[in-house]
Order: sequence, then C-alpha cells, then structure tokens
Amino acid sequence: MSELHTLTERLNSLGLGSALTPFPGSDPVNNPFDLFRSYISEELSKITGVSRDLVYPALEWTNTPDRGDLVIPIPRLRVKGTPPIELAKKWAAEFPENSYLKAVVANGPFIQFFFNPSVLFNLVLKDILTLNDDFGNSTIGKGKRTVVEFSSPNIAKPFHAGHLRSTIIGGFISNLHEKLGYEVIRLNYLGDWGKQFGILAVGFKRYGSEQELESNPINHLFNVYVRINKDIEAEKEASTNAYYEDHPNEKPQEKVEVEEKKPQEIKKGDKKPELATPAVPGVPAFVPTSATDDEARSYFKKMEDGDEEALALWKKFRDLSIVKYKDTYKRLNIEYDSYSGESQVSKEVMQKATKLFEEKNLLTEDKGAKLIDLTPYNKKLGKAIVQKKDGTSLYLTRDVGAAMDRYEKYKFDKMIYVIASQQDLHTAQFFKILDLMGFEWASRLQHVNFGMVQGMSTRKGTVVFLDNILEETKDAMHDVMKKNEAKYSQVENPDEIADLVGIAAVMIQDMQAKRINNYAFNWSRMLSFEGDTGAYLQYAHSRLCSIERNAESLVDLSTLHEADFSLLKEPIAEELVRILAQYPDILLASLRSLEPSTVVTYLFKLTHCVSSCYDILWVAGQTPELAKARLALYSSARRVLSNGMELLNLTPVKRM
Repeated sequence: MSELHTLTERLNSLGLGSALTPFPGSDPVNNPFDLFRSYISEELSKITGVSRDLVYPALEWTNTPDRGDLVIPIPRLRVKGTPPIELAKKWAAEFPENSYLKAVVANGPFIQFFFNPSVLFNLVLKDILTLNDDFGNSTIGKGKRTVVEFSSPNIAKPFHAGHLRSTIIGGFISNLHEKLGYEVIRLNYLGDWGKQFGILAVGFKRYGSEQELESNPINHLFNVYVRINKDIEAEKEASTNAYYEDHPNEKPQEKVEVEEKKPQEIKKGDKKPELATPAVPGVPAFVPTSATDDEARSYFKKMEDGDEEALALWKKFRDLSIVKYKDTYKRLNIEYDSYSGESQVSKEVMQKATKLFEEKNLLTEDKGAKLIDLTPYNKKLGKAIVQKKDGTSLYLTRDVGAAMDRYEKYKFDKMIYVIASQQDLHTAQFFKILDLMGFEWASRLQHVNFGMVQGMSTRKGTVVFLDNILEETKDAMHDVMKKNEAKYSQVENPDEIADLVGIAAVMIQDMQAKRINNYAFNWSRMLSFEGDTGAYLQYAHSRLCSIERNAESLVDLSTLHEADFSLLKEPIAEELVRILAQYPDILLASLRSLEPSTVVTYLFKLTHCVSSCYDILWVAGQTPELAKARLALYSSARRVLSNGMELLNLTPVKRM
C-alpha cells in the first residue's frame, strides 16, 4: 500500500471526502502544508479558471495567526478586468464548504485560508508522535548527491572564530540535505599547503619541541609560527635599515611583498601581492631580504618536488593537527566523511588543469606569471593569477584541481562551498574558470557566503580561539546552574550539561541573523536564560522533558498518539498545533535559502507559544483523558523542538 493511499484513507476517516490530487512535486504525505496547498489550489483553480500551476506557488505563509495559515494575493493570479478586491470577495464566497478549512476570508486583495484545527490535531500530532526523529523529513532529494565543503581551517593554527561560522553553517546545510533525502558528503578542505609550511618547518627546526608537539600540537605549532615570523620580520627590517643607510636619497617603501594567504584567511583591507614602485625614477625598487624567508621558500619548493624528508615532517604536522581538530568538531557534533586539503590535489590533476587552460586559450603571461583574464566575461572578475613566476601553484589553481578531482570521485548533483563573503571574488573567479574550461557540472557549484563575527574575544581579552570561548561559556553556564541548588542536585552530569548549554549559547547567537550579515559577539546577551538565546532553547526543552517525567505515573507515554484530540479546544492549543504543522515546510524553505536563521526563528516562535500554554493547559489534576490529550500536545512540541535543535547540531538537554 502506497504512502499516498494510506494518507487518503486517513483523510477519509476524518470526513475529508474524495481522494486528494497532489500538486506535482509536492509532498502531502510528509508535509501538512503541501496537503492544504494541494487542496486549496485545486479548488481555487476550478472557481477562478486560473491554472493550478499559477495558483499553487502563489499561496504564501502569513506572519501572524490572525491572517490565516495561508494567504493568496489576488494580483499574482494575473486576472485582468476586475479589481483584485472584488475578485477576492467573489472567490472567497464561492469557495466550497469543506472539512479541510475552518474559514476562507477575503481581506482586501487577499484571500486568507484558516486550517481546520481538528484535521491538524489528528494528522500532525499523530505523525509527530509516531515518526518521532523522522518528522519533518522528506524524500525530495532521493537519488541525489550533495557535497558540502565547510570549516576548512589552516592546519597548525588554532581553530578561531572565523572558522566557527563556516563550521556551524556547513553543519546545518549538511544535516538539512540529509533530512530531505539527499546523500551528503561532508568535506573539510584543509589549508595544508603553501609557503607557510616551509616557514613552519624552518621554525620547528629552530624552536620546536617533539614533546610539546605530541601533547598540544596546534598551540605549539602556532607559537612556533608566530616566533619564526618575528625572526623574518626582524631580518627584513635589518636589511631595509642597512640598505637605506647606503642609499639615503631613496624613500623607503611601505610594503613590498605580501605573503599569499589562503582565500578563507584574507581579511577586508588586506593588500594584494604586489611589487613596490621605484621611489626614484630609473632606480629598481628595493626588496627587503631575509635568510630565514629564503630558507622557507626553498623548503616548500622541496615539498612540491616530493622530497621525502620535507614531506615527512609536514605530514606529521598535518596528522597531529587533524587529531586535535576532531576533538573540537566532536564537541560541536560535526563529523566529516573526508579530511581533504590542498595537498591532496595531485600533480597529474594540476597538469591536466594547466593543459586545459592552454587548450581553451585562457592563459596570458605577465612577468613570468600565468594568469587568466576574466574581464571579457565580467569586468568585476578581473585577472586571476594561476601560476607564480617560479612555477609554484596558487590557491586558485589548486581549487580548480580539487573540484575536478571531486567530480570524478563523487559525480555530485550539487557541491556547496561555505566560505566567507570576503571570498566572493575568489569564488566567482574559480567558478567562471571551471565554466570556461568546458565543465558542464560547473553550473552545479554554489557558494554559500557569510559575514564576519565582530568583537568576538574571550572575556579576559585574550586571543580568540574557539576552545577558549567554549570553555569560558561552559564555566559561565555552570555558575548559573549552581544558583538553583534543588535542580542542580538532580543533574547527574552538570559539567557535561553546562558544556552543551554553553555550546548552544554560542551557536544560536551565531545563527540568529541572516548569515550574510556581520554580527557583534555579545557575552551578556548570549549567556542569558531569558529572551531568544541558546540557553533559553535548552531551558525550554528541559522543561518539556520535566512535564513528561512528571506525567509518567499518570499516562502511558507510548499511547499518546491514541489520545482524544477533540478535547483540545483552547485557542492556544490550536495556535500551537498550527505552529507544529509548519515544521516540515520550514525545512523546505530553509533548503531554498540555506539560512539557519529560518529554523532558529521558528524554534523561538514555537517555544514562545509553548510558554504561553503553561498557565492554561494544565496536565496535573485533570481527567485521565484530558491529561493524555494535553500531554500529547506537549510531547509533540518537545519532539519538534528536539528535531530542530539537532538539525542545528545542538544536543538538547533533559535536565538543567
């Protein structure tokens, strides 16, 4: 028996008449809103003579319950000759009486549709209580594969605030696609190649400790990297001073050379690599020298040439860094299918890419460097350097090679890059180059960008590493929990709970606004248990768990789906079930926008409504039948809240 046939039988049992005709591409079995859209669009098409293909997508969400559950702006139906206000009145009056809808109301140039609460109670609550974790899931992505590249820190450097955004957003996008039926490949494309690893190797030989490397690899390598860069700066400053002592008539240059950075690491305002112009006509620009920098450049050249000793040390740095990163990712409920990286792009693929550049006549040469001029296609894209004059590769070239590798390996239907908005140009260049190379699948690439975290620091004002932030947040939450001694004594693992609440606080603050916006990190707001914070969501979930625990002696929780929902007559109960019915539709809306904020906003709307229920919908002291019906409503709310939090990679707590 098909799922649709089963749904039809359920609808018939509720007195909803003949078999439903689903709109093509809709999913009425898993999404209550698609059920109502399919019915409304079919009936409205009959009344208006307007194609159902036009009616269905014109049905919109409403902002407040008083405007209905769905609304249609009459101008979108493109009927000429009669004012939309008159059409709304006429068609609302002609809409047939039915059991799907409580009311059909004309309001100016709109028709508002109010769902029948009885249908929602009997369909939605039963689905939530039987499907549990699977409520909200869909099969629209069945048979399709999505690759998501996110986080992608530079190895040997601590995980900082900038990587947190990519990690959170990428984790959400991956989970969302899985919930909607896609096969998902999670990739961490590490910054694990480039001259900086030559610098790091030279630094380690000079300042490194094998013991510290084993015990705390990332912090130790970071300290080594900082220290060796100070040596390089000092050597360049000394060479500059010496030069201008001998050439007092030449003006010193402010900046001569900028080290190439991984695109994800470039900050707004950073200068592009460039040579200084001569201070005196006819006199070559002075370039500061550093023996250590030259040594690092030579070391990286050995890495590129496959020197076994050089690669062995680099591999040790990489492997130890990944082990440490995995600890942080585990704390954030993130797992990867592959730890890839720039180093994994083979020479053969790079050569293949270069050959294609040549075959497609894309390359031009400038002072020994090779570049691709994209201005004929889009002036804003400019000219992209793909190979340095010494023959070594750049990030852009390696990104092209990595994409070619991935398509061969995964044959993806979609590949998403979660990279900061500072890299909009880099990503656009990269995508356009693949398009010009003739790859059909270049159109399947998507850049999901995001703004920056502003003012994110530890409360102690020290350097911003994620582990420091999470530890301080955990300690702060622990302090708050201790203030309620009675509840605190009932928590079996307070340190773990404090960590989960703290992580929720950090992540929800990040995901509340549109991802493209910058946001200001705010300790006091984030740590509050009131208002729209991660701590409040955890509190709301734990309170619903408490209601279930307290009712276990009164009601068999495994039979809640059999409750008599006709006993739920209060307006606040109707409002809550209408919100619960929205959850599968929220996931589909999130797929279109890839905005975590869509789910976060919904969860706060849900928890606010649940909070309004507590003074009205008592469970204790009621008849067994009424207690069971109300508990079913609360349990459904808890399940949807839990599903939404897990979608955001949060772990809901049961006590706090």
